[in-house]
Amino acid sequence: MRTDRILQAGDRIRVLIVDDSVVVRRTVTMALEGDPEIEVVGVASSGELALQKVDQLNPDIVTLDVEMPGMNGLDTLSELRRRRPTLRVVMLSSLTQKGAEVSMEALARGADDCASKSSGGQSIEESVVLLRQHLSPKLKQFFLVRGGGAKADAPALPVSTRENTAQATARSTQPVDVIVLGISTGGPTALAQLLPALGDRLQIPLLIVQHMPAMFTKLLAERLNSQSALTVLEAEAGMPVEAGKVLIAPGDFHMQVRRRGTGLEVVLNQEAQENCCRPAVDVLFRSAAEIWGNRAAAVVMTGMGQDGCAGARSLRATGATVIAQDEASSVVWGMPGEVVRANLADKVVSLADMANEMVLLSKRRKT
Repeated sequence: MRTDRILQAGDRIRVLIVDDSVVVRRTVTMALEGDPEIEVVGVASSGELALQKVDQLNPDIVTLDVEMPGMNGLDTLSELRRRRPTLRVVMLSSLTQKGAEVSMEALARGADDCASKSSGGQSIEESVVLLRQHLSPKLKQFFLVRGGGAKADAPALPVSTRENTAQATARSTQPVDVIVLGISTGGPTALAQLLPALGDRLQIPLLIVQHMPAMFTKLLAERLNSQSALTVLEAEAGMPVEAGKVLIAPGDFHMQVRRRGTGLEVVLNQEAQENCCRPAVDVLFRSAAEIWGNRAAAVVMTGMGQDGCAGARSLRATGATVIAQDEASSVVWGMPGEVVRANLADKVVSLADMANEMVLLSKRRKT
């Protein structure tokens, strides 16, 4: 985990924008300059120039185009990681198949997150507004602000003050028929470690919501399937929910589950975003609470925001088990941190230990 920079009240996040298009550089600059917590300290039109300016300007974070002539985004990223391993890097790509493929490779090489450039057909003004809405939060998620809007320190472990020992013991032994998992920033890298570590030991279905756009989730599922003993698929409507399968919600679709005859199947919809997300973790978790109740287990891993917290509360109300990833192994301790602060986590587990914890959950199923 790269250590977050702690900003004092009034400090601004220093950003270097790297893109070979003068229009994109100007659009991104205009979008970020409208945010009082961000300062654009420079721009670069190539990877080679970006490396020079990183040394000169010492930015906190770099937005990096994936496709550039000469030293492309991937090569630039690899060199940045070698020279500045703690520097935050967010890749900017077009919403195309090629853009998604290169972004996925960038995440595998150590990029902290990826964001989409505005699609064609928009005015500069519209593009600026959209980038300000979607890119600024992605840049700010890596920084802790002290004073003014300071985040409260979270307890290292959940404090169970509202339940008795019998209730906690019941949850720790309750059979588990499914694991539902929510994850966002840092997710592709974390899942690439988690799923291979599971081997073929997971005896129940695993349903995942990873915050990603359309096209990205299919590529993610294909990459993880090639690395894992389990079958990993991008979920499709009507797909059966079965043991030994890992189903990832497709980008831009909420994922739920319903009964069909004696089995269970995936339901997808494009209803309103929740927590500014579609797919949303809360939607999946609520569905799991309705279908499985206390025989579900929820895992909330690295990611920005609070998606999954309300859903975890719904699951806990049924007696289900909730696990949160620890802060030290999270790229961003937003989603799991909210669960911990809400006293909803039965355990706080490192990424290295998460696979074994999930296998133990699955082994409760049959006694």
